[in-house]
Amino acid sequence: MNYLFQHPMPVPWLVADVFALALTVLVVVFIVRTSPRPIPLLLEGVAFVFLYASVYENFAVVQGWYIYGRSLVMVGDVPLSVALIEFCVLTAALWTFGKMELPLWAGPIVAGMFGVLQDLSLDPISTQQVYTAQGLTSGRWSWLINADVVVNIHGIPVYNFSGWMLIIGYAASFLLLGRWWYERSGCRAWVGYVYPFAAMLAALLLLASPLSQLLLWFAPIATKGSPSEWVMLGCFFLLSLAVLVFAWRGRMKQRMTLRDDLPVFAVVWGLHLVDVTFVIVGGYWEVFPLVLGASIIGGGLLAANDAFSRKAPIAPTQYT
Repeated sequence: MNYLFQHPMPVPWLVADVFALALTVLVVVFIVRTSPRPIPLLLEGVAFVFLYASVYENFAVVQGWYIYGRSLVMVGDVPLSVALIEFCVLTAALWTFGKMELPLWAGPIVAGMFGVLQDLSLDPISTQQVYTAQGLTSGRWSWLINADVVVNIHGIPVYNFSGWMLIIGYAASFLLLGRWWYERSGCRAWVGYVYPFAAMLAALLLLASPLSQLLLWFAPIATKGSPSEWVMLGCFFLLSLAVLVFAWRGRMKQRMTLRDDLPVFAVVWGLHLVDVTFVIVGGYWEVFPLVLGASIIGGGLLAANDAFSRKAPIAPTQYT
């Protein structure tokens, strides 16, 4: 793809990269402003982006599952913006979870569903953004699969969407454990420096374990590319719905406001708004129903949190 570096980046690709960078800056600024101990949280972001997300994405490229087009900043063969968006989604999910009246075990499920809903609008757009220069064609993100023999959604394997449940959910699980360890230690500095990297290393090892194949397509009973991927994706949706209906029921520990929780609204509504805009401007009407549906559900759930939180007490916001 060297020809890409001899020509300007396609405008939509550039807009997506700049927006991901802007969101990350906003999230980081609010972490520094609202947390009494921001250093461990910032280290969570560094460990997630460079030790977890970027490593896994590069592994996927090396395995030949998919390839990426040009980006402003690349980490190996993967745009930095990919890992940054995943970090922003994880942060927004844990931020929101911290204000919901839910047991700790539900955190990874809430975070994972944040990821799935975001991915259902983000990925179909990325595969549609294909451009040609000097007779050579490249997509912003291209899966290398035979769509005729693999269950897929607009050319993307079904397990990819379930995969966001695992990528975000695993990270949330170990980060919540790390935060618990940090609090139990009396917020010792060395624990705050260690747990983000230990958590992401543990999450990466779990992501590469047979458990992931079991949860994505029910291996070893079923095989990759089989209809069992639909079953597992449906199970994740049912599990998330059960948590919302039976465990949460709209109870909030703290009120959400646009002023104090701007990163959450910017990540959820902002990313979905950009996706819908890309569909309309690019004329990608084939994926419009999926992108719009995921955006309505994802944005609607955040709006529900906002509505329910109005009954909760106002307290100083601390993202911890």
